[in-house]
Amino acid sequence: MDAAEIAVLLAGAALIGFVLWYFFGERPAVSAAVDPSGVQEIKITVKGGYSPDMIVVRQGRPVRLDFYRDETASCSERVVFGDFGIARDLPAFQTTRIEFTPDQPGEFTFACGMNMLRGKLVVKPADGSPGMA
Repeated sequence: MDAAEIAVLLAGAALIGFVLWYFFGERPAVSAAVDPSGVQEIKITVKGGYSPDMIVVRQGRPVRLDFYRDETASCSERVVFGDFGIARDLPAFQTTRIEFTPDQPGEFTFACGMNMLRGKLVVKPADGSPGMA
């Protein structure tokens, strides 16, 4: 192998590593802020994905998720929280509010209607312990 082939091989390996990290790497979790009435609230931007895409809340407290859809791509026109029985349309360039109270700790996936865009809602136990049930 000459130097050009080695360089191409290394660049390809680096690109594969980047793609794996980007799509499958651990994302930082964002804890919802608690407003004066005790509602856990977070704003989520929908544009080619969910940002943030990992949200941490506490069990047994009301949750308010404000989804702002900053695009017109057909994949992002709906969000589904299957474990909570919630499915909502997300009109382009508008904010859609979703409110519910999680009664079980655990990790729950939410996704677009086509199941291509995904996020995770992490519900911590009400007693404040870090573990999941």
